[in-house]
Amino acid sequence: MAMANNKTQCFKCNKEKITYPCEGCSQRFCFTDLTEHKQILNEELNHIINNYDEFKQRINEQKQNPQNHLLIKQINQWERSSIGKIQQKAQECRKLVIESSQVFINEIEIKFNYLSEQIKQIHKENEFNEINLSYLTNQLKTITEELNDPTKISIEQNSQSFINEISIISSIKQKWGKWKQNAMTVAAGNEQGEGLNQLKFPFGIFIDKKKNIFIADCWNHRIVKWKHNAKKGHIIAGGNGQGNRMDQLNEPTDVIVDQQDHSIIIADRGNRRVIRWAHRNQQILIHNTDCSRLTMDKHGFLYVSDTAKNAVRRWKMGEYNNEGIVVAGGNGKGDKLNQLNSPNFIFVDENQSVYVSDNENHRVMKWKKDAKEGTIVAGGNGQGRNLNQLSSPQGVIVDDLGQIYVADCYNHRIMRWYEGNEEGEIVVGGKDAGNKSNQFNHPSGLSFDDEGNLYVADFFNHRIEKFEIILRMEF
Repeated sequence: MAMANNKTQCFKCNKEKITYPCEGCSQRFCFTDLTEHKQILNEELNHIINNYDEFKQRINEQKQNPQNHLLIKQINQWERSSIGKIQQKAQECRKLVIESSQVFINEIEIKFNYLSEQIKQIHKENEFNEINLSYLTNQLKTITEELNDPTKISIEQNSQSFINEISIISSIKQKWGKWKQNAMTVAAGNEQGEGLNQLKFPFGIFIDKKKNIFIADCWNHRIVKWKHNAKKGHIIAGGNGQGNRMDQLNEPTDVIVDQQDHSIIIADRGNRRVIRWAHRNQQILIHNTDCSRLTMDKHGFLYVSDTAKNAVRRWKMGEYNNEGIVVAGGNGKGDKLNQLNSPNFIFVDENQSVYVSDNENHRVMKWKKDAKEGTIVAGGNGQGRNLNQLSSPQGVIVDDLGQIYVADCYNHRIMRWYEGNEEGEIVVGGKDAGNKSNQFNHPSGLSFDDEGNLYVADFFNHRIEKFEIILRMEF
């Protein structure tokens, strides 16, 4: 005879067992879970009893101590909060004054150092007249007046509120600040490959005003344009296999956009040529050059670094049928101030000073216009990972304050140097090689967009990273 099945599902463990009802919640529990359920109810009862006792104690306390009334406490809290706000506001304003003053002093110091270099040059050449002296006097007077200008930083008071609030008003602008340490991948990042959502060892990058990214996709032998927020790029040059035909590229290492006609200019390194692409029409600008990287200044002059000749040359727009003018290096391979050793990325500032990543010398050099030798502005203390060293530097950019940003390739970090300082500082990276959002694996190209966000070509991770800027001060 079969045993009667009087088992039902336990509400707690959901198993078929002999169960018992709870009159309070109308659910059925097995013996084990019913015991636990009752224990929970007992704990809740004890909690209610404790709350009751606490409430009774509060009534007695308020009767005996009227100063502990809730409204009195609120008044006391208002008093403390008001004092705290004043102290906090004062501390914030002190910090802003110190930071703002430091930025201001740095700007003045840059101008003063530039003036000092002019004075040294004039004194060295021993050729000057009244016009030169008048110019130097006026320049010194100008920066002196700027240093002593009391309107640069002032206090503005608001007397309408009960607690007078103060805020810092400054005409000094913080050009670049700090960046988030975790990047967003804005192009590729899907391992190496030739798909439109992939890259294969990207070198140079260029960001236009619409935040479109132009990428020298080196081992895919193509230039890819990645529109802002796009999931994949599209090929705008090359992409027809490795070769030397006019519609082919061979390991391109850099790309820039000519703002005049919106064409792109490519360092087609494997073919030893600089080539212009405009709407699928190609034109070779420079032949037989070991072009490593390139850039263009605001006047339309084209600059190309030549690794074989250890030089940077400049060409005037439309005049590419000559050897160009040497603007840095060109005195053989070496580590003297008039030499370079495997130059790659270059940057040209408003004064046509040329900054060069002097790769094998592990330094960044600055060559002023028409200078016969350069000056070391970053690294130059041998290969290493100390803050005064670089290891095979790649991308280089200089901001409006003269701050120099360097892709410190073998140290997997981006550094910032102030010209004249003995050491640089780490901007992002520096966590050893890796593929996390705060790591690089041999960074190469660098670029800023108009908002100051930093873009990095992460070479061995086959991706482009974007670091959003954090503004330290608002004026």
